Amino acid sequence: MGFLSECTSGGCGAKIGPGELAELLKGVPGFGDMIDPKLLVGFESADDAAVYQIAPDLALVSTVDFFSPMIDDPYQFGQIAATNALSDIYAMGAEPLFALNLVCFPQKMDKGVLKDILAGGAAKAREGGAVIAGGHSIYDHEPKYGLAVTGRVHPQKILRNDGCREGDCLILTKPLGVGLVTSAARVGLAEPEIYEAALASMTRLNRYAAEKMQDFPVSACTDITGFGLLVHGMEMAGKNHTLIIDTDSLPLLPGAYDFAANYYATAAGQRNFNYFGDKFILEDISPAMKEILFDPQTSGGLLISVPAGKAQALCDAICRDDPQARIIGQVVAREDWPAASTRYPKKAKGAGVPVILV
Repeated sequence: MGFLSECTSGGCGAKIGPGELAELLKGVPGFGDMIDPKLLVGFESADDAAVYQIAPDLALVSTVDFFSPMIDDPYQFGQIAATNALSDIYAMGAEPLFALNLVCFPQKMDKGVLKDILAGGAAKAREGGAVIAGGHSIYDHEPKYGLAVTGRVHPQKILRNDGCREGDCLILTKPLGVGLVTSAARVGLAEPEIYEAALASMTRLNRYAAEKMQDFPVSACTDITGFGLLVHGMEMAGKNHTLIIDTDSLPLLPGAYDFAANYYATAAGQRNFNYFGDKFILEDISPAMKEILFDPQTSGGLLISVPAGKAQALCDAICRDDPQARIIGQVVAREDWPAASTRYPKKAKGAGVPVILV
């Protein structure tokens, strides 16, 4: 179709950088200063969606996500954008109900492309259990697509992104490296099987992993998207905890590490590092692994914090449908460096080095 050439950036890599966004929102009326006891989750925690209680046993979950294409197939782009938008609902422990299309589209472009985008989005919404109930569209210089999704959850079963507990283990349900692979594919350097693996990951709903979570005492959950594993991990750690991530345990897309080692970095990954790189202990982490840790993930997996005694059982359950899920680390009480380095020594050369989030 050739519509990718119309876009300067795409996927979750097109997001405004986390540091820039925080600065922009400082002091803006209505962001964090409106008190409503029915707003159970709002702006204050940088969580995945807003949650508003409407009955003693029912709360609505609301999220919105859209972006420009990162691939050149309009139907698959629609699938990816819808999968990504639905992910926020699953990360909150909620069930999607309905969604509204968000469309920006060039007036000069073949409207058949837009039809394919909408068809791809509708297919994934249907698979996710949501109904497309309408939407809004405008003409724009670049195509953009996504969804505003509404879901439901019991107020006592909300999963926050910062509710992890000391002693928890961390599970990641999808492999990392989407930004690196799609960047390489954009310039024709990703082999078909490598590209197809990334595509399969981006179009894989987090619904199935989220359903498995319902049977376990999960403490916290978030989905890994444009800010990369480490920045989303920092949000999960909050002010009271440190996450220790074993880089050897991370599931990676085929080709991702090699692309990173050959400097196929993404601009969004660099923005993530520039704003938050000094918040993490990255001693002896290879430059390629650093790229992966900050790489923006379009429609990435869930990062789940669960008590250690339940972690393997949950991971095994998730792996029945999402076989690349892995236990990647643990949650400890807030640590100060360098004191933590004596408690969590480096591994032997070649066996990986933990990443300490501080």
